[in-house]
Amino acid sequence: MKTLAMPRKFKPDSALPFATVALLAAALAAAMTFALQPAEAADASAAAASAVKPALTVALTPVKAESWPQLLSSTGSLAAWREVQVGSELGGQRIQQVAVELGQRVHKGQVLAQLQSASVAADLAASRAGLLEAEATAREAVSTAARLKTLAGTDAVSAQQLEQAQAAAAGAEARAAAAKARVQADELRLSYTRIVAPVDGIVSSKEAVEGALPQAGQTLFSLIRDGRLEWRAEVPASELAQLQPGQKVRVLPAGGTQPLEGKVRVVAPTVDATTRLGRVLVDLGAGPGARAGMFARGDFVLGDANVLTVPQTALLLRDGFAFVFKLEGSKVRQVKVELGRRQGDRVEIRNGLKAADKVVAQGVGFLADGDTVRVTQ
Repeated sequence: MKTLAMPRKFKPDSALPFATVALLAAALAAAMTFALQPAEAADASAAAASAVKPALTVALTPVKAESWPQLLSSTGSLAAWREVQVGSELGGQRIQQVAVELGQRVHKGQVLAQLQSASVAADLAASRAGLLEAEATAREAVSTAARLKTLAGTDAVSAQQLEQAQAAAAGAEARAAAAKARVQADELRLSYTRIVAPVDGIVSSKEAVEGALPQAGQTLFSLIRDGRLEWRAEVPASELAQLQPGQKVRVLPAGGTQPLEGKVRVVAPTVDATTRLGRVLVDLGAGPGARAGMFARGDFVLGDANVLTVPQTALLLRDGFAFVFKLEGSKVRQVKVELGRRQGDRVEIRNGLKAADKVVAQGVGFLADGDTVRVTQ
């Protein structure tokens, strides 16, 4: 019977595990490198695709060259064109009635207030009676002198008697004339009890109060003659040479929405030595909301000037500055501009653009410098 031999016990080589681990590590690194290469390539392709993708679809508008009026701006106050003071010519008579209100338009000769007139009317009646008496005495004296004159040269009338009669007639006529003057004075005093408007205008102030006892010469009313206002502009001395009577002016009172049309009436021949400002008086047309004493801004129209303009929607206001987005190829570039006047929905560009440039018309708040855009009509 054959005896089977038992196999020898396996003795592992000490170097084998290290070699195996090294091979496995190399294979794993190769596999990871191979796996990462497609991902990196995909990321690079996505970045390239996003770099050329338009950020926004925009419409362009050209920078327009337009003719705008050349203006000189200034400030000043509104005032009455002519202010008329109306007072009492008669003292010692109480105000019986005030017939107008503040701001009311009145006409020449219209009664503004009525003073008590009973005592003045009584004085007038007495003066008229004295006039009648004086005229009767004068007629008698003149008649007597005329009769004696016919007897002059006879023994019935001496020369002395004739002279005395003629002197008496002259004195009586003088007294009649004085009585007539007193009647006229009392009639005038009676007319002073009716305080009337000397001109057409608007009542700008009213101091008259019923029952008050005004003094002679005291102002009771102020009128804006014809209701006309003027703008008293303060203009720097260096700009006065550009202004002359007849130039058109647009004036906007504080808080107003509709400018008033006017014309330069007077350019002051002197300048204030302290402020170096000269006064220019501008006649204004009628307009709602304008009041004497109001502050107002205005523009003197000097002529026409060529300007560059863009729509207001093309402007981006940021950090106190104004920007537009100018198209360069397929990208937009943010350009800082200097603004001027506004007219309607257009804004003057004083610096930063040329007439041939095209800018983004609207939606500029969504753009950044260097963005790629798609242009639509």
